[in-house]
Amino acid sequence: MRGVIMHAPGDVRVEQRPDPVLEEPTDAIIRVTATCVCGSDLWPYRGTDDVDRHPMGHEYIGIVDQIGDDVKSVAIGDFVVGSFVASDNTCEICEAGFQSRCTHQVMMGGIGTQAEKARIPLADGTLVKVPGTPTEEQTKSLLAASDVLGTGWFAADAAAVGPGKTVAVVGDGAVGLMGILAAKQMGAERIIAMSRHADRQALAKQFGATDIVEERGEEGIARIKELTNGYGAHSTIEAVGTQESMQQAIGATRPGGHVGFVGVAHGVELDGTDLFVATVNLLGGPAPVRRFLPELIELIMTDQINPGAVFDLTLPLEEAAEAYKAMDERRATKVMLTL
Repeated sequence: MRGVIMHAPGDVRVEQRPDPVLEEPTDAIIRVTATCVCGSDLWPYRGTDDVDRHPMGHEYIGIVDQIGDDVKSVAIGDFVVGSFVASDNTCEICEAGFQSRCTHQVMMGGIGTQAEKARIPLADGTLVKVPGTPTEEQTKSLLAASDVLGTGWFAADAAAVGPGKTVAVVGDGAVGLMGILAAKQMGAERIIAMSRHADRQALAKQFGATDIVEERGEEGIARIKELTNGYGAHSTIEAVGTQESMQQAIGATRPGGHVGFVGVAHGVELDGTDLFVATVNLLGGPAPVRRFLPELIELIMTDQINPGAVFDLTLPLEEAAEAYKAMDERRATKVMLTL
C-alpha cells in the first residue's frame, strides 16, 4: 500500500509500505478514505522532534476491511471514526473518561494512518460506527473529530467552559479554532481569540469568536484583562505547547479560573511560585477523544456543527509533501489528504 514516510526533517515521501495484518484478535483493519496532517506533525518536520524514516499520521476515517475474532462492536463494511489513541475503553482510567491514558493505550502515530490502510488495535474500544452515509461536508467534519475537534472539545471541557463565561483561546491553529467552536457550542457568552492572521481570524469568527486579540505575551495578557474589567477570562484554552503560550494562558485567566491545555508541550517549565500565586485550575494533556466521539458524531451527522470548515486545502495522498510544506509555511491551516 502507499503511505507517508518522514525520512528526516523536511523530507516527506509517499512510498510503498507493507499492507497491515491482524496481529491480535482485538484488531481491525480499515481502508482509510481520508486522513490529514496535524499541527503536531510539524514538530518533527521542523526538526524539533527526532525523526528517521517514520510512518506518519494519526487521524483517520474509513471503512472496516477486516476484523479479529474478538471484535464485536464494528463489522466489515462499517464506516468508522477512531481516536488518535487506541484504547480498550474498559479499564478504570477509560471509565473515568481519560481514554487517551488507557492502561493498554496504543498511539496511532506509531502505526501511521497517512496511508491506504491502517491496523486499529483495540477496535471495540477505539472505533465508533457512523450512522447513515455522510455527505462530503460531513465527511470532512468526521475526520476533524478524530483529533482536532475532539482535542479542542476536551480543552474547552477541561477549562470548564459554560454558559455566561468568557473564554480566551491561545493558539489559532486547527485545535485552537476547534476550541472556539466547542466553547460556542457549550454556551460561552464571550470568546476571545488570540490571533495575528487574518484568514484564521475570519475562521475564528465563523466558529463563534466575539473578540480578536493580536497582542502576545504580557501585552496579550494585559489586553485580555482590559476586555474583562481587570479580572481575566473564566476559562482559557492553551493550544500551542510553548513556554510563551502556557504563560500567556495562565496569565490571562482570573483567580479561580480554569486552563485547559492541549498543545503538545515543548520546553514548557512552570515556576512554582508563579503558579501558586496565579490560583488557577490546570487540566490537560493528550485529549481523550474517544469520550466525546459519540456526541460529536451526532452533532455532525445532524448538521449542528461544521468543524470540517477548518480544512482549507485538500490534496491527494501523493502530494503529502506539499501538504506539510503548506502548513509549515502557514499557507494552510489544516490539509486533508484524500485516497
